[in-house]
Amino acid sequence: MPDRLRVHIEKVLPLSDEEFEYISSCFTYKKYKKHQFLVQEGELVPYNYFVLEGLLKLVYTDDTGKGHIIGFAMEDWWETDFPAYYQSKKATMSLECIEDVEVLCLTLEDYRKICSIHPKMEHFFLEKAYMGFISAQQRIISTMTTGIKERYEQLLKKYPSLVQRVPKSLLAAYLGVSRETLSRLPI
Repeated sequence: MPDRLRVHIEKVLPLSDEEFEYISSCFTYKKYKKHQFLVQEGELVPYNYFVLEGLLKLVYTDDTGKGHIIGFAMEDWWETDFPAYYQSKKATMSLECIEDVEVLCLTLEDYRKICSIHPKMEHFFLEKAYMGFISAQQRIISTMTTGIKERYEQLLKKYPSLVQRVPKSLLAAYLGVSRETLSRLPI
């Protein structure tokens, strides 16, 4: 499984065997079952997760108890409650398995060690953060400027394999509409 991590990192920068051996030693492998939580609102967030297999959803629950899907994470994606993780605070979101999941877990302490010992890994994580920020801004703009049909078509085009794996009810929640509204779209 660590080979998948190496391939992922080397899409951004090359690693020597020694560098990768150290980097991979900082991760912990874990398996979770469908419906298990990796992160629960109100608890400390111990890890940033690199998804090896499976599918996750990141959910924010508002004051009325309504859950809002912030994002999904599948193979080769990173996910956690990032503000809580980086600021060592309690989670405001929950990270739940939609499918059985296998992840590599990275503590904040080990993240900092990796970046200190191998500064080029700071570049890797910065590139990942840039891509996340770009995606989040595009989603916000799309939500403000396009209709549901166009947002759904954008999602289909950008993440076709994700759309095939996520139940319609969760896709609807992610898009901010009811399942019935999504089902009525002429797509």
